[in-house]
Amino acid sequence: MKTNFKKILLSLIKSWLFSLAIALLIATSVKSSLADWNDIPSGSMQPTILVGDRVFVNKLAYDFKIPYTTFHLSKWSDPKRGEIVVFFSPEDGKRLIKRVIGTPGDTIAMADNRLFINEQFVGYNSFGQQDIDKIEKNLRDGNLFFTENLKGKQHAVMFSPSRPALRSFGPVTIPQGKYFMMGDNRDNSADSRFFGFVDRERIVGQATVVVISRDKSFLHSRWSRFLTKLI
Repeated sequence: MKTNFKKILLSLIKSWLFSLAIALLIATSVKSSLADWNDIPSGSMQPTILVGDRVFVNKLAYDFKIPYTTFHLSKWSDPKRGEIVVFFSPEDGKRLIKRVIGTPGDTIAMADNRLFINEQFVGYNSFGQQDIDKIEKNLRDGNLFFTENLKGKQHAVMFSPSRPALRSFGPVTIPQGKYFMMGDNRDNSADSRFFGFVDRERIVGQATVVVISRDKSFLHSRWSRFLTKLI
């Protein structure tokens, strides 16, 4: 009787472990190839994305990859200027989130934080007081905020005049299959100004929504940011 019980128990355990392994494989495969999230540990994309945000990453925005790899099984689109993407840094392989500033064939330059794309100055508009009031108080002091126009897409950028930063570069022409990335926090972002162009294959997907958000202490939620679309 005891022997039969042990056999039944072992059979149940093996069956349960097999089912668990299959479930984990399916879950991680989905996370690897279809959809994922990205926790934000730094302020390089402020004021658009804040420290403590968790953003949804659509891995099917541009292509479909073999799970756990960067090999493309199928591709139906490419990142467009102005979109926020997640990619692996060409410098150290870390996963980063930045905005696409230049696409293959574009010529990019910057002079005193004035961005030029294909020799055309990218327009900036100052933030009104109503827009500034929406920005977290700890970001307002000593920083300047503008709306940047990238190919008809309006988004916020932040400058910190008192901070040492790389404010001029180029012009540089982006090769085929490469992209130029920058953070919206222009004076505090390690981006393509420092590590160069990003290969198309290194781009994981498009960041589209702030799913949840917590402050720096991770004790309080920023309810107003939940399910906020990223622009």
